Amino acid sequence: MLRWIFVIFLALILINGFAPFLNKMGFGKLPGDFRFKLFGRDWFLPVTTTLLLSFLASWLSHLI
Repeated sequence: MLRWIFVIFLALILINGFAPFLNKMGFGKLPGDFRFKLFGRDWFLPVTTTLLLSFLASWLSHLI
C-alpha cells in the first residue's frame, strides 16, 4: 500500500513538472475539458485530457 502511495505521489510530481509543456501542446484546452467558476473559485476538470493521456500511457506500456 505504501508503495502505491509513493508511485502516485511521484506521478503527480512528474505531471506537475510537465504541465507547462503539455499546455503549450494544447492539452487542457481540448473539447471536454471543463472550466467553470463556482463559489468564487475557478474549477478545472480535464476529462478529455485525462482520457487521452491514460490511453497514451497504456499504449506505451504495451510497447515496452
